[in-house]
Amino acid sequence: MAGFGLPTPGSAPAQPMGVGSLGGAVAVQSVSSMQAQLDKAFSAEQAQPVITGLAAHVKAAFTRAQTAKLQVEQDMLEALYARRGEYTADKKAKIEAAGQPLIYMMLPSVKMRQAESLLRDGLVGAGTEKPWTLEPTPVPDLPPAEVQKIFQAVTAEVEQAINAGLEPTLEAVRQRLQTAKVELSERLREAAVAHAKVAEDKMEDQLLEGGFPEAFDEFLTDLTTFKTAFIAGPIIRNKPKLAWGPQGQPVVTKDLKLEWERVDPFDMYPAPWARGVNDGPMIRKHRLSRDRLSAMIGVEGYSENAIRKVLELYGTGGFNDSWSPIESQRATAEGKLTLDATINTGLIDTLQYWGSVSGQILRDWGMTAAQVPDAAKEYEVEAWVIGPHVIKAVLNSDPLARRPYYATSYERVPGSIWGNSVYDLMKDCADMCNATTRSLAANLGISSGPQVDINVDRLPPGAEVSSMYPWKIWTTTSDPMNSTQPAIKFFQPTSNAAELMSVFEKFSSLADEYTGIPRYTVGAESAGGAGRTASGMSMMLGNASKIIKSIVAGVDSRIFTPMLERLYYYNMRYSPDPDLKGDLCIIARGAASLATKEAAQQRRGEFLLATNNPTDMQIMGLEGRAEVLRAAASTLDLNPSKIVPPVAVLKDRQRMVQMQQAMAAQGGEPPGANVAPSPKGPAVAGSGQALMAEGGAAGAPITDQFSPQPQPGA
Repeated sequence: MAGFGLPTPGSAPAQPMGVGSLGGAVAVQSVSSMQAQLDKAFSAEQAQPVITGLAAHVKAAFTRAQTAKLQVEQDMLEALYARRGEYTADKKAKIEAAGQPLIYMMLPSVKMRQAESLLRDGLVGAGTEKPWTLEPTPVPDLPPAEVQKIFQAVTAEVEQAINAGLEPTLEAVRQRLQTAKVELSERLREAAVAHAKVAEDKMEDQLLEGGFPEAFDEFLTDLTTFKTAFIAGPIIRNKPKLAWGPQGQPVVTKDLKLEWERVDPFDMYPAPWARGVNDGPMIRKHRLSRDRLSAMIGVEGYSENAIRKVLELYGTGGFNDSWSPIESQRATAEGKLTLDATINTGLIDTLQYWGSVSGQILRDWGMTAAQVPDAAKEYEVEAWVIGPHVIKAVLNSDPLARRPYYATSYERVPGSIWGNSVYDLMKDCADMCNATTRSLAANLGISSGPQVDINVDRLPPGAEVSSMYPWKIWTTTSDPMNSTQPAIKFFQPTSNAAELMSVFEKFSSLADEYTGIPRYTVGAESAGGAGRTASGMSMMLGNASKIIKSIVAGVDSRIFTPMLERLYYYNMRYSPDPDLKGDLCIIARGAASLATKEAAQQRRGEFLLATNNPTDMQIMGLEGRAEVLRAAASTLDLNPSKIVPPVAVLKDRQRMVQMQQAMAAQGGEPPGANVAPSPKGPAVAGSGQALMAEGGAAGAPITDQFSPQPQPGA
């Protein structure tokens, strides 16, 4: 990383201050002198124009992004409440004021879980399946050394053919070269496929050790809950590692490790006009503990002086520079009970800034022309700011200035990084279902028993009218007006339960339509109509999965592909492992994995039966048949290498069968026993073997392709 304005981590001031002596032998520093030295170095560092200007630039960008995100935060907060099955504080107060029961139907939470389970089935896979793979490029590059070997081998064949009395034509030589090139390309393609498999296994190991499965699991929960879900990585961190010394003692060392992590959408502040994570300034808010902040000391790019000063200022009580009212509401929705738990945490608010800065501004801030060669060019910058202090300021090390963040939504909104969540799509339906349920509860309570109309003028003093029970005796007086109307009347209120339930069912089914997740897709209920037959259910499931496929395709293109490309480029640039390098392509196949695996396996079995005939076997050959068997065995969790022999073994067996057939046809004599050997025959046959050994492909010797053929008796 190219840093600017900050000293190299671990560098010490050129002139130490306050150096005394202990017994005239060991030079020591008093605590006060060390503190004075640190303060002086910190003040000189933070007073640079590039640092003060950058800190102000980051704070201004954060203020703009925070203001533009206010409505988004309220929508995500309501979705978080819905996931927990609770009303927001404002809506709860209105319901209580209306005297209605606080009943919340868990319809949004159910839909979120259903969507999450469907996405997990398509993206996480089962067993050895992954939603991505590595493949070599379609046309592998021919190594110059291998091409040179082809020319040398063909040249040797031409010379041997001439010595044998043949006259090879130019067209025959050109055709032989083309054949050898095609065969070499096929051989290199097979080697590239094997290399891609090794690289894929090692990249998967990097993802597992870096915590990607856990991060992606949390990402899927965010994807079905919030407007946009974020994931970050690979992030390079110094991690402690336990090793064993020569005497068997434990030794703790620190090693660079690639990690992936879920990013809370509440902590991401993109630019108001941003359409993606790489568009415009983007700020991530961190809440760093003292341990995590101190672990950054000595890491490349971070200022040790600034970190020590921040720990001195905020290390005990924390720092809440960017606190907003949404924090307390968010804490309540997440299950944190008190406001004090969000303010007095002892954590230090840190802003991580990603954005482009013009070269002219960098020069105005104090950078030199050598650091900024083009004043009109935009430079991608990463900066960490705590209050007025900058603890890290570097240029983005990615050659394409990409950021290690990836985001997508359940439903994308054109022109905005924020999309629509499952709750956003069904919010009105959920409100109607909740309102209907509250009315239903109130109506059921009123209509659950008879209502009583009492003429209080005809009740004797002290009569009890607040309770009613079986066999109760009501005492009344005579009507002074001599009316025949009874003093107590009973009537039954009308029950609207059936009508209210039909309203609930209507809006519940609309929620299925709006979210694209019918209940029968997750086995919640049986589908009527066409769903009563197997073919009809299959058709309905196929239509319902189209929306999920589009979401999975978005995860493929906006999460897996850029993230794995970044990991691939990192390995190409920095990894010492040669197995992680090569001309490879990232293939995200999450959408393709949604196809029914049982049906695919059934089709393989049908294909094996259909091609088990002499005609197809002549076309496929043993190699083609073996490839189909390997694919079928791999889907059954079997080891294909122990079931299907390698190609070389199959060819040896095929040659043995051909020799036995030839011997049987000639009455038990070996093939070619009655054929007189040619004086040049061994040399010509050897040339074909030499071509195969020298990097060419096994094929017919060049003498079989040249014309004219030798005359009898020549």
